[in-house]
Amino acid sequence: MFRPCIDLHEGKVKQIVGGTLTGDAAALRTNFVSGRPAAWYAELYRRDGLRGGHVIMLGPGNEGAAREALAAFPGGLQAGGGIGLENAAAWLDAGASHVIVTSWVFREGQLDWDRLRQLSGAIGKRRLALDLSCRKREGAYWVVTDRWQKFTETRMEPETLSRLEKWCDEFLVHAADVEGLCRGVDLELVEKLGRWAGVPTTYAGGANNLRDLDEVTRVGGGKIDLTIGSALDIFGGHGVRYEDAVAFNRKLEKERKMK
Repeated sequence: MFRPCIDLHEGKVKQIVGGTLTGDAAALRTNFVSGRPAAWYAELYRRDGLRGGHVIMLGPGNEGAAREALAAFPGGLQAGGGIGLENAAAWLDAGASHVIVTSWVFREGQLDWDRLRQLSGAIGKRRLALDLSCRKREGAYWVVTDRWQKFTETRMEPETLSRLEKWCDEFLVHAADVEGLCRGVDLELVEKLGRWAGVPTTYAGGANNLRDLDEVTRVGGGKIDLTIGSALDIFGGHGVRYEDAVAFNRKLEKERKMK
């Protein structure tokens, strides 16, 4: 299934090459900056029944735009970026279906299980999505934090995902090495997620044409959803028409109901 996104940077909807989001303005590579507000995209997704998309705040200065998007599609979008125990409930009250958390549960490269249990207990497992965005190193995928720049000691593997599933409702996985490049999906990672993940999982990174939706659905065993960013025409891309992605979802939903 196609899941939409709203990536916010400096209060604007943008598509950024993931590996360049270092905090150094000179190194940042941006594929697209929208002239439309975040709420416009949220209203579009609401019109077309695209639930479960994510609003990601990439750094400070994005809270107002994120709240406007959530208000435009109450309960239809997940919110992430700088969220922890102290503000998670407020984002849920603002209209998010889930909060997406990464860095708050990882400290000094370690997954803090006490923090994860505390957060899950405070807001409820069904309102929590974990961002397990990762990069490949020495033949394995490792969770990365802090704008995808810092490797943690958490390796993506069946045992890890199985433990994490006890405390969250969904996973969001950006393949940071290919994010924003429009050079193709990391199908090796998709295949592993399809075998390992026991909760709904959304993959993001590298999608550049509509065939990627078919490929991710097939390789992921029908268990992995796909976010398309820079290749989508509503984000200035030329590889995928938004209307075709919506039509793909409707066709797939119809096929699943018939089975």
